[in-house]
Amino acid sequence: MARVSRFLALLGVLGGAAAQSNSSSSSVKVSWVGDSPAQNLGTTFGLPWPQGKYQPDEVDFKLSDGQIQLQSWVTGYWRDGSIKWSAHAIPKTDAVADEYTVQATPIARGKGKGKSKSKRQAANLSVKETGNEVTVNTGKITVSFPKKGRHIVSSIKTAGGKTVGKDGRLVLHTQNDIPGTADDRTDTAIDRSNFESNIEEVTVSKDNTVRALVTVRGKHTTTEGSDHKDWLPFVVRFYLYTNSDAIRLVHSITFDGQQDKDFISGLGIQFQVPLKGEELYNRHVRLAGTDGGFLNEAVKGITGLRRDPGAAVRTAQVEGKVLPAESTWDTRVTTRLHWIPAWNDYSLSQLSPDGFTLKKRTEPSRSWVHIPGGTRAGGLAYLGGATQGGLAVALRDFWKRFPTGLDIANAGSDQGQITLWLYSPDASPLDLRGYHDGMGLDTYEKQLDALEITYEDYEEKFDTPYGIARTNEVFLYAFDSTPSSDTLAGLNAHAQEPPVLVAKPEYIKETKALGSYWALPDTSSPAKAKIENNLDFLVKHYQKEVETRRWYGFLDHGDVMHTYDTDRHQWRYDIGGYAWDNSELSPDLFIWQYFLRTGRADVYRFAEALTRHTGEVDSYHIGDWKGLGTRHGVMHFADSAKQARISQPQYRKYFFYISGGDERTGELLEHTLDADKTYGKLDPVRKVRTDGWKPSPGAPVTFGLGTDWAAMAAGWLIEWERRGPRWEEARKKLVGTATGIAKLKNGFVTGSGSYLIENGTLQPPPTDPDNKGIVAVSHLNAVFGMPEVISELLEYWGGDAPQGFREAWLDYTYYYSGTAAEQTARYGTSFSGVSLKQAHSRLSAYYAATQHNATVAARAWKDYRNDGIKDTQEFTTAHVGGSAVVHPVDEAAWLSTNDFAQYGLASIQNLAYVGDSI
Repeated sequence: MARVSRFLALLGVLGGAAAQSNSSSSSVKVSWVGDSPAQNLGTTFGLPWPQGKYQPDEVDFKLSDGQIQLQSWVTGYWRDGSIKWSAHAIPKTDAVADEYTVQATPIARGKGKGKSKSKRQAANLSVKETGNEVTVNTGKITVSFPKKGRHIVSSIKTAGGKTVGKDGRLVLHTQNDIPGTADDRTDTAIDRSNFESNIEEVTVSKDNTVRALVTVRGKHTTTEGSDHKDWLPFVVRFYLYTNSDAIRLVHSITFDGQQDKDFISGLGIQFQVPLKGEELYNRHVRLAGTDGGFLNEAVKGITGLRRDPGAAVRTAQVEGKVLPAESTWDTRVTTRLHWIPAWNDYSLSQLSPDGFTLKKRTEPSRSWVHIPGGTRAGGLAYLGGATQGGLAVALRDFWKRFPTGLDIANAGSDQGQITLWLYSPDASPLDLRGYHDGMGLDTYEKQLDALEITYEDYEEKFDTPYGIARTNEVFLYAFDSTPSSDTLAGLNAHAQEPPVLVAKPEYIKETKALGSYWALPDTSSPAKAKIENNLDFLVKHYQKEVETRRWYGFLDHGDVMHTYDTDRHQWRYDIGGYAWDNSELSPDLFIWQYFLRTGRADVYRFAEALTRHTGEVDSYHIGDWKGLGTRHGVMHFADSAKQARISQPQYRKYFFYISGGDERTGELLEHTLDADKTYGKLDPVRKVRTDGWKPSPGAPVTFGLGTDWAAMAAGWLIEWERRGPRWEEARKKLVGTATGIAKLKNGFVTGSGSYLIENGTLQPPPTDPDNKGIVAVSHLNAVFGMPEVISELLEYWGGDAPQGFREAWLDYTYYYSGTAAEQTARYGTSFSGVSLKQAHSRLSAYYAATQHNATVAARAWKDYRNDGIKDTQEFTTAHVGGSAVVHPVDEAAWLSTNDFAQYGLASIQNLAYVGDSI
């Protein structure tokens, strides 16, 4: 009886009924991911809402205690226009509660003026915009942003009136070649160039009661008058919160250079720090070391001298306080102060994930003096004075994004300087050239043959980084006086793991705002408990592999490897398509769905890093392939398979909404809206096509109904949900293509269709122009987000889905894993190429749940157990040490990322759909 009830409940949700919620609560609790942070410097978060519960102009949001102001806006809508996702910002708070309650208060229609937000202007946050600049005053700091020129920030002032940072700019160093050997380093033919930011556009958010967002766009321009064009476009977003003296900075670049001529040798953010009038012994340098430790130094040190100035003097300098008057010092020191050198420059370089070096010097023409370094630096630098104040700069994931660095210069002058190196000039230049010369692979025939041995799909000129991107997160902290190192350590902890507020998994599940294909962990039976334990093992093992295998680096951080080499006890980092995973078979989806059901902090951080990488580095953001991603390979962009399945927007959707509409992620989602245009230029299956079709301008294009359509449909649905600037276009394409699929005689089993880019409609494929019905099934169709996308799409449409579309999907979910006889009876022939049965067991589970079919539910669990990672597999690792490995490892030689992802997804969705049938 319980099983039938479960089927009927799911039928109402998945079978076409509108996704209404029974929840009558008007308040939602949010709590911190992980432990409550020591401090809140301003936070943005997202909240889901059941369909039909609130219209945006008929509700106001506030925190139930009434003491903390809340800024609110809508980031997603249900089809009926009701709020699906809202975003909220809270200001800096003196005390941090373990949880907060967001209260939704109905208001009279029209009183909300179409926006769900507080209309009160906070006294401590003001934004002024003129023709020349934008100025934001948080009540604790005032920051000015010029609208043109080279400075992304002109000044940072404290509430006390002190300018602690000024003339902030982006810096870029490049060279046009890289020496092949040590002997080649004397080659004077290498040209080096310096660039800095050149602002093209500055915009500011309109709603600024609690949070203000200033967005600066531009390119890097040469500083020495070379003929190099402006290049390396950047977007820098500044987030400022009421009562906060911290600034969150999100820095994004897109590579638009030539991979064999434009080598980045240094990329950074630089600020000037006014120090005029500050005694040299009251000027302080702080550089974060390991485990919360700091290098604590003064420009002119008075500790450790042959003559002692006095304990009070020494203590004050170490603590960063104003030193007592010189008249209180031992005169044997004050009469000789001019003999103590001033240390003008400091440098910290993190050139690997395992070690950093420190050094300092008195001036550029003098030698560096080396300081004991360490393993993993914290990533924060401070320069300032005890009376003048100062500035701290921190890079999130500092050692994980190596090679990075922190430089302090001119600390003994009237104006010091801090440079945060996102890519350290002490490292070898960033080399984006292909890792081999093509090896004579000049025909499709040769390339396909090579694919059979290295699994790499190579094609000349396709191994290009043109259009890939990278985003880094930086925090700036302003001070009226030098803070204690404990204070800086706390701020750096904040920068490394910015606090995140999120609703409980139970509530998110109830709203159905992120689908109905996942459920909360369930250990009510031994079989379910075993699966839950297995999922926990998989996630923890991959987290450990990131550390053990050092999957870190400027471009690499956030990705995982694809396949393991059991002979070398090493992931196949150097073998074609077996190296970096690039979202192959959707580990992104598994990790995010696992977070949704558990709410675990370690899982959130893992998923966030994965999202930041795969959405930036593995995808193209400008150029002919904008909106596409690159298949797995030795280099993230090397493989010639440029496909929408890799840039799948569904991978980014969870983070976008949970984060409160992260603007950079929203921009990436917009990039994918142009993916359909690429099919008029590039045929994804050009190397194996047998029907003679080729793209031509203005003609219909052909794409697959699985990996291609599902990715584009995800982007169209998200744009529709967000009511973005192209949402009506997106909706039209979504409806048009879904209608076309429904009209195909064999629906999704047709495999592909002809798509008209101009009007967003779908027709039969070139191989079946009369729609007589062909069968073309791929094992990859449903393992790149298709089940999630269609499930959410059908719920979004409710009863208004295009006629026949739901039935076409149900047919696919049933017959893919059906018997040959069933397939033949339905389509006239059995399917070939059917594999990944464990992965596809969740399609059977979906069918069983929506059609309350116990027989298909049993089939789902049978396929789940007999394919992929089998029930008999022991989820354990084996320790390998000694001369067999570079360093000891605990390997799971039986595990690949394909199985990791698809076992995880099948487990989660089978438990959600047919868990009672296990």
